[in-house]
Amino acid sequence: MFTKFRRYLLFFFRSTNQHGIHSPFIYDFVTKCLYSKKKFSEWSSFLANRQQLLSNNQQIEVQDFGAGSTIFKTNLRKVSDIAKIAGISKKKGKLLVKIVSYFSSKDMLEIGTSVGISTVALSLGNNEGSITTLEGCPNTASIAKSQFNQLRLKNIKLIVAPFDISLKKVTTNKTLDLIYFDGNHTKEATLRYFETCLKTVHNKSVFIFDDINWSKEMRASWEEIKQHDDVTVTVDTFFWGIAFFRKEQAKEHFIVRV
Repeated sequence: MFTKFRRYLLFFFRSTNQHGIHSPFIYDFVTKCLYSKKKFSEWSSFLANRQQLLSNNQQIEVQDFGAGSTIFKTNLRKVSDIAKIAGISKKKGKLLVKIVSYFSSKDMLEIGTSVGISTVALSLGNNEGSITTLEGCPNTASIAKSQFNQLRLKNIKLIVAPFDISLKKVTTNKTLDLIYFDGNHTKEATLRYFETCLKTVHNKSVFIFDDINWSKEMRASWEEIKQHDDVTVTVDTFFWGIAFFRKEQAKEHFIVRV
């Protein structure tokens, strides 16, 4: 925890707001998207869904294929606890809606459904888009699917299988507008998923990596991703690393307070 706090202090003193950004593309992204005050009529659906999960005391057995949890001591967990610990916050949910809407992302992939809170945000960001979301745990996926059905979200395809199996299938002969990485929080897995997903990239693709400061491993994986030849511009918000592949942009890295 202390190490993470030190990383945040370093982030805070290195970061900037829109006034320190000289790239027109990133300036517009920050001011017109991340800092936007635009209201979304669908936002109430996201809040209601998230609150319902936070109030759900049903216990399920979770299969954890990733780095494991530093909080949960058993695989038998309440849905409310999963939503609180593993689900995204209201702030991150709103940012996801904004980003999908801003870029009009149509073909999207999520690696790590959990109970579906972030999936709902992706769906609400563009109801004309389509989201494929991958989850390894059948019981967790079942909770997510019930939420999608309740909200009548028809643009979500949920695949239940280990990521290394499902990811290869959904990225074959496919281009994707946006990928949200929130699965196995290890360096090896994150970089492996990144390399697999690179074949889906086009000039306007956006990759969002969750929890880049969750551990030293995740921070190291983000630093490697930033330096990859195909990545041109990145934005570090401390909790997310956002990567762009725009060939017309000079390679630059921005640290932005959100």
